Amino acid sequence: MESENTVISMPRINEPAPAFEARTTHGVKTLEDYKGKWLVLFSHPADFTPVCTTEFMAFAKRYPEFQAINTELLGLSIDSYYSHVAWVRNIKEKFGVEIPFPIIEDLSMSVARSYGMIHPGAADTSAVRATFIIDPEGIMRAMVYYPMTNGRSIDEFVRLVTALQTSDANKVATPEGWQPGDQVIVPPPADMDAAEARMNEGYECTDWYFCKKAV
Repeated sequence: MESENTVISMPRINEPAPAFEARTTHGVKTLEDYKGKWLVLFSHPADFTPVCTTEFMAFAKRYPEFQAINTELLGLSIDSYYSHVAWVRNIKEKFGVEIPFPIIEDLSMSVARSYGMIHPGAADTSAVRATFIIDPEGIMRAMVYYPMTNGRSIDEFVRLVTALQTSDANKVATPEGWQPGDQVIVPPPADMDAAEARMNEGYECTDWYFCKKAV
């Protein structure tokens, strides 16, 4: 069993996401299978637990929205394939919600460890609520961790993927709470001459370093 001083392997933003090959409820999946699409990979502590059930149902209900923005979902817990299948069937039977995306079987904890999902301070044998957003080139773009006791907001992950796609497409940043249709932030000028010219470039500027525009 790991001690609390165990070093946790962590992926890093803007570097390649850890490769994996794993059995899932939809057959064997690899990271390479998702090339060309955005991927939201998320872990949960265990099957047949109440908070996780609410999250999976919420992800399932928003799945068409994720697909509309070229994004796939992939769940994971340190449970067996058979446990995953039984839980998915239970959710459909008891709650009337079908889970349309795969769930990784990770009894060896190999995927969970490579993604830094095991936090000994929370549990040695369960993955915390970690969410990873990976772009179509397999690059890690965002990571969000929640404690075991509190469920995630799926709205935020739809928003975050959309914001990342908007930033990539327009070479801009997005402000706090940004939603599609809101103005975006123009990158600050790179030198004094650009700063001098910025106020006359047609943006909505509060000052030379803080300008917005519509996209």
